[in-house]
Amino acid sequence: LTGTSREQRAFQYVLAHAIPGDPHHILQTFDQWCYHCEHLSCVGPDKGRIVERVLLERAPLRVLELGTYCGYGTVLLAQGLPPGARLYTIEGDPRHAAVAEKVIRLAGFSEQTVELIVGPSEEVIPHLREKHGLIKADLVFMDHWKRCYLRDLRLLESHQLLAEGATILADNVLFPGAPHFLQYAKTCGKYHCKVHRASLEY
Repeated sequence: LTGTSREQRAFQYVLAHAIPGDPHHILQTFDQWCYHCEHLSCVGPDKGRIVERVLLERAPLRVLELGTYCGYGTVLLAQGLPPGARLYTIEGDPRHAAVAEKVIRLAGFSEQTVELIVGPSEEVIPHLREKHGLIKADLVFMDHWKRCYLRDLRLLESHQLLAEGATILADNVLFPGAPHFLQYAKTCGKYHCKVHRASLEY
């Protein structure tokens, strides 16, 4: 009825209530909106703690996020990066990317720290090295279409974009589920797998 999308409405709320340049407060404001106003498929605070723990343990210098959506996960990742690290995030929907860009910059992250790339992941991944300067990713966070998880993991492998000992963190592999991705990760012999139990966001 308003002519604006849920994502845009959420951003307007964040813009009105969050402290600019304070990533933690921006995430909290998003959470308030999602709990009390409208549901968004953001990572949310519960699964967010898992992401924060992995960042703390791994201290990755090059991070790739597949599925920017509104920028919630991007801000979550960016605030946990060690000094000098860089985050590349890919979003296929230009409307979501437009919202995410504003959220990321509102949180205080420059293009030197966070680069938002708009386009389908299967088209962007093969050109990450020559077009965007990503030599190898230390951590990959998958939170886009579940059916794309396996295809994109194999693309990252075939283009040698995974650093030795890289961590792949994939959301919602049990529900809605990414069974082919999970089967491959468990049986291909390249990865040690751990499933983190969590509730659905909000």
